[in-house]
Amino acid sequence: MSSNGPAISMMRAALGAPLLALALTIAAGCAVRQVPNQTSTLTQDAALSSLLERDRLLNSLQTPAIMDYSGPSGHVKAREQLTVRRPASLRVDAMSPLGLALIVAADERQIAVFNPSDNTLIRGQASAATLARFTRIPLLPADAVRLLLGLSPGSVVPASISAGYRTEGDVKILSYGGAGAGNYQLGFSGGQLVLVRARNAAGQPEYEIHYSDYRDIGAMKFPFDLEARFLSTATTIKIHYLNPSIDRQIADSTFVLSPGPATKLIELGFAAPLGPSRLSPG
Repeated sequence: MSSNGPAISMMRAALGAPLLALALTIAAGCAVRQVPNQTSTLTQDAALSSLLERDRLLNSLQTPAIMDYSGPSGHVKAREQLTVRRPASLRVDAMSPLGLALIVAADERQIAVFNPSDNTLIRGQASAATLARFTRIPLLPADAVRLLLGLSPGSVVPASISAGYRTEGDVKILSYGGAGAGNYQLGFSGGQLVLVRARNAAGQPEYEIHYSDYRDIGAMKFPFDLEARFLSTATTIKIHYLNPSIDRQIADSTFVLSPGPATKLIELGFAAPLGPSRLSPG
């Protein structure tokens, strides 16, 4: 029996090494499988959850407002009636001391501008350039609607975003990539969205928006003040809402301009002919 002892010990040693390696491999495999379960849980704090809920529920806005614009073309301050409806319908009734000065209506396809003083209707393709010209907001209609609703323009915040913040003073900053390969930063303070920054795919800054003066309007808290700085056009627009009403039913006709038969029609240049439009004069 003593002569078999060393042989048995050697066999155990030979078998033990592979078994130990197999055991370690199985343990490592279990660890690998467990890591995603631990790290894939995405956290959302109250401020981000509130924004996502507002983005889901908020559909329209109607309000008188004070608009203050400054830029290379000068400074303008005017009272306006704003009407917006998702995804991309907006109307601006600009007032002067003498009454209605201008009406601008736009959707994702066309923009129409009616000047009652000379009974002129201008129609053109809706773009950031035409909105900048007639509303002072150099964004596409859908982005302008989100801006005026107090949401992040340019890109819907992903529902699965991980709330990993850095801080700037008392503002928590969350960054994420947009659908157009740009970069967006959201800033939260006091449980509300107070800052939106956007950079394009080349990393160049496009705009910075500040929301403030949140007030309870029944269904939710809503910012009564916004200030947007557009770096590409060196312009700043400030809007103070006077009495915002949200999520009321807004008829399609609100966004239809229907001047009389004597109205002078001016067509801006189009890349291709357009068919009938709901912004065409009636």
